[in-house]
Amino acid sequence: MQVLRLLPIAHEHMSVIRDDCAVIEAARRLSAPHTYLLIVCDHRGIAIGVVSKLDVVSHISQCSGHACTIPVSAVMTKDIVACRPDDWLRDVWSVMKTRYLLCIPVLDADRRPLGILYARDLLQTLLKQVEDEEKLLLDYVMSVGFH
Repeated sequence: MQVLRLLPIAHEHMSVIRDDCAVIEAARRLSAPHTYLLIVCDHRGIAIGVVSKLDVVSHISQCSGHACTIPVSAVMTKDIVACRPDDWLRDVWSVMKTRYLLCIPVLDADRRPLGILYARDLLQTLLKQVEDEEKLLLDYVMSVGFH
């Protein structure tokens, strides 16, 4: 199964911020329930980084005065770990597990954000797929519906 199947859910989780927005604005957006990651885009809408709650908390804990108004681009993670709609869910899960990621941006071929895929949604889909395969195999072995 591919990421494309979960794109509607990933799109609902998507939260984008411009690279020239202040860190304090990122903090406001990340304080929303179930918002763990912001995709940072340039003026063309191209993803150039991500900002997590940890990035913002790490910076804000050290800032005073106008330091909290620096642009998000100064605190973002530039090396984006992302997936594409045609990636396989098992491959994406492997990357997320290895990198200890709770969520991962979904980008198109031009690096434009399409959504944010949460580990919870990905794992629920993979588990459902395994359960369906197990049921089919059991039906086959037990010859239910086969004569």
